[in-house]
Amino acid sequence: MTIEVRNVMGRVAIAVHQDAPFSEIVATMRKYAVGAVTVIDRDRRPVGVVSQDDLLLKEIEPGHAFPAPLLTRTRRLDRRKAAGVRAGELMTAPAVTVTPGTPVRDAARLMHERHVEQLPVIDPVTGRIAGTVHRSDLLRVFERPEADLRDDIVSVVRDEIGLDPATLDIGLADGVVTIAGEAERPSQISALLYAVRHVDGVIAVVSRLTCPPWQEEAVRLPLL
Repeated sequence: MTIEVRNVMGRVAIAVHQDAPFSEIVATMRKYAVGAVTVIDRDRRPVGVVSQDDLLLKEIEPGHAFPAPLLTRTRRLDRRKAAGVRAGELMTAPAVTVTPGTPVRDAARLMHERHVEQLPVIDPVTGRIAGTVHRSDLLRVFERPEADLRDDIVSVVRDEIGLDPATLDIGLADGVVTIAGEAERPSQISALLYAVRHVDGVIAVVSRLTCPPWQEEAVRLPLL
């Protein structure tokens, strides 16, 4: 089972309209204890994001000591934001979004690559904001009931790798999976370890798998 954003997201859409004043943005961040808010248009579609860093430019980029042509593109953008008073002027655009059906693993990768703490979740049909997912929400996959996690591991062993789970000794403790037994060939072991490691909620995999003597060779867990 692939855990999707819909399974962990917050149903409250933490957002402000494009014409929201500076004070309303600050109040919204404080109310929900977040570091950024989504900016939406009149149809409730995300158009950008205002972060605390964007707001703090009021303090660190207030002057105009250098002529605009001498500034880098980033500094010119910072200066523009520092002069803004409403969400549409302060935001970073476009907004980076996910849908309820986005796998949690993909949402986590997107947050890491874009260096963001949260993502607006949009309806895939209307494009309107439907909620917000935070880094802390994504960590819920590591709180899955052990029975659910074990069921998914067994399914991977049986359906993806083609091994009989009954022939293996599969241990599970605190998200760490230990697998012992014999596989037909080294490539099967590599595929098994890779697949189990990518079950949502698995923290690590310890292999005690072996091959028949004539198939023995170095077997390593693939790089993730």
